[in-house]
Amino acid sequence: MDQVEEVEALRARVRELEARLAESGGRDPFRRVVESAPYGMVVSDADGRVVMVNPQAMEMFGYGMEEFLTLRIEDLVPPRFRGGHDGLRRAFQGHPETRPMGAGRDLYACRREGSEFPVEIALTPLDLGGGSLVLSSIIDITRRKRDEEELLRYATKLERSNAELESFASIASHDLQEPLRKIRMMGERLATICEADLGDQGRDYLGRMIRAGDNMHRLIRDLLAFSRVGMRAEGFRHVNLIEPVRDVLSTFDLVIEETGAAVVVGELPSAEVDESQVRQLLQNLIGNALKFRRDDEAPRVEIAGGILATEAGEFVRIEVRDNGIGFDEQYHDRIFQIFQRLHGKTDFAGTGIGLAICKKIVDRHDGRIQARSRPGEGATFIVDLPRRRKPTNERPSKEP
Repeated sequence: MDQVEEVEALRARVRELEARLAESGGRDPFRRVVESAPYGMVVSDADGRVVMVNPQAMEMFGYGMEEFLTLRIEDLVPPRFRGGHDGLRRAFQGHPETRPMGAGRDLYACRREGSEFPVEIALTPLDLGGGSLVLSSIIDITRRKRDEEELLRYATKLERSNAELESFASIASHDLQEPLRKIRMMGERLATICEADLGDQGRDYLGRMIRAGDNMHRLIRDLLAFSRVGMRAEGFRHVNLIEPVRDVLSTFDLVIEETGAAVVVGELPSAEVDESQVRQLLQNLIGNALKFRRDDEAPRVEIAGGILATEAGEFVRIEVRDNGIGFDEQYHDRIFQIFQRLHGKTDFAGTGIGLAICKKIVDRHDGRIQARSRPGEGATFIVDLPRRRKPTNERPSKEP
């Protein structure tokens, strides 16, 4: 058969396909769908011969229409994969059903000039009365793969940078502790030994120096705690959340007694969490509830919990409510940033790191933290954590 006869034979195959489509009542709609699709579409027969193709596939693979119709579907597969493709095609013909091809592994196609490119392929069987056909929908995912690789490189670089920063913060905090301890110790000794010789102004200066040392000590301690959130994790296990709440409340026994605080603890569910970090989270939230109290009323703190069923899975909710001074909700995002304070240091002691630590702990658990408050009407901090830990590639949404 010469070239002219071969072309005529191909055209006859196309006319035959169109006739079969017309008989099925779907010629025009089918052709419109194929030709207008935003991705490549190739129709092949039971022997793998290409019988129809849209302009997007021609542009993707670099073949003209008549040249395309001389091909078998295996010609679009890279040479290194062609050996087993015929068997895969026959297996699909034996059990035809719409499905993605190559689920769980990377797929590649081959252009006319021999270059390979990554693709996603969906196979759809067509029964038009005159024999089985297969519609292959082909998407070139070269750009997506490149973006994914770039994102992976960026994530790796960011993870390494964060690890170095956390390590630096930890080392720097430790190195600052010793000279600071000596400054505080010498200041206290000087105040004891030379108090009579210092005079009022000298004693005032020395008191300020010691208090500044105490503040610096708290700041370094909190910075160290912030840096350790991602470094010294104990791992996740199922915990009844009432246990860390009781542990935390025992550390506040003296404050509760001195302030006459009423603490009410409701039912709390269990969850798969890092217990030490959840204990730190609760300590910061309960500590704030006791600290930011009103002068005219004894503090009242309520700790409650529950389970939320969402499309992303089950979440446990922890609420810490108080009757304290509250805050304006326009500063909601600001309070979870490191070193951000809504009240002066002279009014309430602290470093402005506690809620930033809470946010970092919740983020590590793939959860969410938010606050509701009005000035003078107390505050409610709401924490939602996944009830069960999922693998990295199945992390739940943070929108319960």
